[in-house]
Amino acid sequence: MYYRNNPPTLSVKEAAIQLLSRRDHGQYELAQKLSLKGYEQEEVEQALDFCASHNYLDDVRYAKSQVRQHVYKGHGERRIRQELQQKRVSENDIETALAEEPQDWYELAKQTAYKKFKGAKAQDHKEYAKQVRFLQYRGFDFDQINYALSASDED
Repeated sequence: MYYRNNPPTLSVKEAAIQLLSRRDHGQYELAQKLSLKGYEQEEVEQALDFCASHNYLDDVRYAKSQVRQHVYKGHGERRIRQELQQKRVSENDIETALAEEPQDWYELAKQTAYKKFKGAKAQDHKEYAKQVRFLQYRGFDFDQINYALSASDED
């Protein structure tokens, strides 16, 4: 059996609960962390089942918390979806989380652009392209970006 440092001293359930007591985790993320600590796959699955059945582990709750954190950072829906998919949250759970944490993505794009560019309109094509790339990287679509960059001069 592979151990990163020493053999685990806590039971796999205790380790899972300890990790979940600090913050919500997705099922995949928690499984990865427990595996890295040296627990057997079968033990990890039993611990995940235990935590899920006691509502300590909930991918929808985790996804909703991730949505809130990303919105706070000024990230758009595309980026949030991508990050949750990388953490192997199911598409249904992502949809539920986004529906239960509704956002006005256009206004968020506008606020994000304003915060980054201080409300300054692009002076040339090169600067405009830079602003578009920034908002694309943040996860906004073209309609939202167009709204954000055209609205910045109307305030």
